[in-house]
Amino acid sequence: MRRVHQRLADALTIARESIEAGEPVTPALDPLTYCWALCAALDGHHGAEDDVLFPAIRAAHPEIDVVIGNLTRDHRMIGHLLAELRRAMSGGATAPDLLGHLDGIEAVMTTHFRYEEKRLLGLIDELDLKGVDTATVFGPLG
Repeated sequence: MRRVHQRLADALTIARESIEAGEPVTPALDPLTYCWALCAALDGHHGAEDDVLFPAIRAAHPEIDVVIGNLTRDHRMIGHLLAELRRAMSGGATAPDLLGHLDGIEAVMTTHFRYEEKRLLGLIDELDLKGVDTATVFGPLG
C-alpha cells in the first residue's frame, strides 16, 4: 500500500511540474497527459480498494467498519475533485486553475493516505492475499 501511495504522490508531482513548466516532462507527452494519468491511476486505486480490499478487511475485522466508512467517503470526495480537474482540463483551464485543482487533490490525498496507512497496514498484513494480483487489490499501480 505504501508503495502505491508513493507512486500516486509521485504522479501528482510530475503532473504539477509539467503544468508549471508549460511543457512536457518528456517530449512525447503533452503536460495534461500527466493529469489524465493521475486521474486514472487514483480512480483505479480507490476502485480496487472499495471493490476488493475493503470488503476483505471488513470480513476479517468487522470492528473496523467506521474506519472503512471514513475511507470510502474520502474516496468519493477525491473522485469529485478528480472529476472537477477533468472538467477543467476539458474546458481549457489555465495553468493556475489546474494547479489549484491539484492543490486540493493533494491536500485530501495526503491526509487520506496517512490515515489509511495508520489504520489499515497492520490489518492488511494479516489478510491472506496470496495468489491475488496486487493490481486487483491496489489498482493499476499495484
